[in-house]
Amino acid sequence: MSNRELSLSEYQEFRQFLEHQCGIVLGESKLYLVKSRLSPLMGRFNIDSLSELVKRSMKISERALRAAVIDAMTTNETLWFRDTYPFQILHDRILPEYKNHTGPLKIWSAACSSGQEPYSIAITYDEFKAKNPGALKGGIKVTATDISNKVLEQCGIGEYDSLALARGLSAERRQKYFTDGSKPGSMKVRDNLKTHIHFRHLNLLDSYSLLGKFDVIFCRNVLIYFSPEVKRKIIAQFRQSLNPGGYLILGASESISGLTDDFEMIRCNPGIIYRRK
Repeated sequence: MSNRELSLSEYQEFRQFLEHQCGIVLGESKLYLVKSRLSPLMGRFNIDSLSELVKRSMKISERALRAAVIDAMTTNETLWFRDTYPFQILHDRILPEYKNHTGPLKIWSAACSSGQEPYSIAITYDEFKAKNPGALKGGIKVTATDISNKVLEQCGIGEYDSLALARGLSAERRQKYFTDGSKPGSMKVRDNLKTHIHFRHLNLLDSYSLLGKFDVIFCRNVLIYFSPEVKRKIIAQFRQSLNPGGYLILGASESISGLTDDFEMIRCNPGIIYRRK
């Protein structure tokens, strides 16, 4: 067996560990994903085999290694304005509904990954304000959370390479909302967009009470990784975190049908959103 292999029993043990730590359920056939995500850590932590790395990461005493492993397994690159319609719904339906809202409109981007979603929300708001200058006088506050401290640090810097910038971001938006970055081809989010967003660490298995209440929650393409029991817990906590009448926006392939009766499903064209009853 090579130094980058795991036995089936080691993989099963790691699956249980990952689900316990952050709720993510790895399928039976995701061993290749574990190998590709964790192999680069062997050199970083000077560990000779993937088997040894996985074993040590499950020890409480190995805090730095454990954090790096969870970072590696939970980090996903994403797109600007992913799926398009959630941002159309935000612009065309939700923001107009709250146009006379007193105080800031509070939006939560849960599991924000590399930051494209919260920045896309801020751009959507800015474009809405340009067309409706008298609306939402209190502005917006976007809280963006993720389990990975590594990506949160990158989100705060707000600098993206040419490949990331090409994924869903128009040339017009690039020119308006970005400035030249520190590396050739990279660009950095302008400070006036950053002022709307606060990035902070959160494990979705933990309590959300310190975050406060929100009017809109984006949690897209995240629930698919959790078991039904964990999904129910997360959705119940989302309900507690939403103001009455607030909106929950999930990924295109996700549904809360059969998991809760606390939300009204609203069909948009296209897309579905959920409103807290």
